[in-house]
Order: sequence, then C-alpha cells, then structure tokens
Amino acid sequence: MAPVRLRHPKGVTTIQVDLASATVQDLQQAIFAATEIPPSQQELKAGYPPHPLTLIPELPIESLGLKQGEQLVVTQRSSAGLTHGSAQPPRAATAPSAVSSPAAAMTGMTASQVRSPVPVSRPSKKGDGPEHVLTSNGYLVHRVVPDDNSCLFSSIALVFEQDMSKAQSIRKIVADAIRKDPVKWDEAILGRPREEYIETIQKPNAWGGAIELSILAAHYSTEIASVDVETGRVDRFSPPPEHDSGNRAIVIYSGIHYDAVTAAPMLDAPDEFHQTIMSRGAGGGAVEDGDDDEMLQAAKKLAGALRAKRAYTNTATFELKCQICQKGLKGEKEARAHASETGHVEFGEY
Repeated sequence: MAPVRLRHPKGVTTIQVDLASATVQDLQQAIFAATEIPPSQQELKAGYPPHPLTLIPELPIESLGLKQGEQLVVTQRSSAGLTHGSAQPPRAATAPSAVSSPAAAMTGMTASQVRSPVPVSRPSKKGDGPEHVLTSNGYLVHRVVPDDNSCLFSSIALVFEQDMSKAQSIRKIVADAIRKDPVKWDEAILGRPREEYIETIQKPNAWGGAIELSILAAHYSTEIASVDVETGRVDRFSPPPEHDSGNRAIVIYSGIHYDAVTAAPMLDAPDEFHQTIMSRGAGGGAVEDGDDDEMLQAAKKLAGALRAKRAYTNTATFELKCQICQKGLKGEKEARAHASETGHVEFGEY
C-alpha cells in the first residue's frame, strides 16, 4: 500500500492505495469514502501544473501514471453540468477524450478480458411486453438483445444501425479506431499489447466495455449513456466537443450484459417506430447534459424496475472458472489478476 494525498473541497486527506494491483475503480471508491464525492462526479488532476486524468474504471491504477507520494486534486462535477467523458470517460482523462465523465465506476470488463460461454440470465418480464417506463412523449422501453458475448455491440448496432445483426461491423469500427490512433489508444490504456487487443476485440466472443463505448460515442458523434442496473449510476460517454451532435443513446448494463433502450410512442408500436437516438435535454426542458434530463430519469427508473427483479450480476462477487486451466475465481478482480499472471483470458460463469 502507498499513501496518496488528496486535496479536495473539504481539505486534505491521505488515503492508502495499492498502486501495484488496484484498479481505477478501487481508487475512486477510496476517494468516495474519504470525500463523499461519488465516482460519477469526481474530477481528478495530478502533477504540476495539475493535468486532468482520464478515468477508465476497469483499468489498473497504473494506467494513470501515478507515483508514490503523488498528490491528487479532487473536485466535484455538478450532476447538471456533467459531460461524461471528462472525459467522459466515463471515462477517461487525457487519453480517450471520447468519454465524458472521467469518473464513473465500472461499466463492464475491458473487452477481451473475459468471455462467458454460459448464457446470462435475463430479467423476467411482467405482462406480455418488455419492461418500460411512461414518459411525457410515450414510453422508454427495455430492448433485450441476445446473450452471446456481443451484447454491447448488438445494442449499439440496434440503436445506431437499426439492425443488431451488424454487431460485427461495430466491432470493426472499434478495431479501426484503435489502429488509427496509437497515441490515444496505447498499451497502457488498453491494458494489453495493441495488436492483441485489436485482434481480440474483433472475435465474436470478446466482451466490450468503457473503451468501446468511448470510441463508439466519438464515431457516431453522439453521447452514449450507460445506466447500471445494480446502482442506478449513469456513465456518460461523450464525443469530442467539436463533433458533438447534441444527441444521446441509452444502454442498460446489468454487470455482465448490455441491452438497448428506445423510446416508443405506444407500447405496441412496431420496432421501426421506436426512436433510438434522442436529443439531450429533451422532455420537460431539463438542463442540457444533466442527469435530471427526463429521459435519463426514465432510464434510471427502468434500471430500478430491473433491479427490483434482481436482474443484475455483482461482478465483485460472482464466481468464474478459467476455461483454460479450470481454476475457480471470485469476482472480476481475481479474473483480472489471473489473466495478468497467466495470460489466460477465457472465463465462464459458474
């Protein structure tokens, strides 16, 4: 453990962090415990002069380049003025500017770290239709995609291409973006050699997460808001300001699975009548880019309905098995450590 000095609105605090094995998410949780600033509202700077850090929760803390004894400047972003990405990263600081809130907690394991040959349990349904929430303009609807390890890519394909069968072409968008920008997407950010990451993310069994969402937000010039079922947290990935369309797409994240969210004028409206991309701040004149936007509030209610059914997986405690050596593991942290030690990156849920 190493001391990390925090300068924050309430004063100065020193926290203990394992710089060798902790993740960015672990750091954010420690900061939250010390300052009461939620991860989704944290803005971090380091060095002199202080420079913003790009926060991708699932990456190792070493991706931030912190040194022992380093001082972090922690400020709180107002929920109304959040530009996820902060990047948004959520997502990360100086590297991937495509993300908006540099601080969000986890939104899935880094692509290709895990694969799950076991189907993810889907939420049960009430009545004859999908889970939904009433809005001023109709309904926000949970659109379930297959549990085939391409759920993030299928969800994005459904939203932006109106065809989830184009998931593989979405993977290619990610691979091409990483290939074209070796500075932004270097080995430290990706957590593995670039060519290995590029090759792996194009395989249909590789999962996607924050890195992929930040790239896709930039590609489509549209913010992508990921709503976590377990916590209700909204992680917002924003495109570069100069290419921001002012629109937003929404996905639902259950811990190991992504689904799409669309808006329908009526519950029985055909798919082609669903709105998949929405204007930010639409519905009720809410502050632009704020989490009080009507559609984001509806998405949180949608996540709450799924949470009530326990339709999520806690990635800190779920049990995994390495498909290569058959070793049993508990939670994503042990899976990452095992992958780092052995190079094994294929896991299944018990």
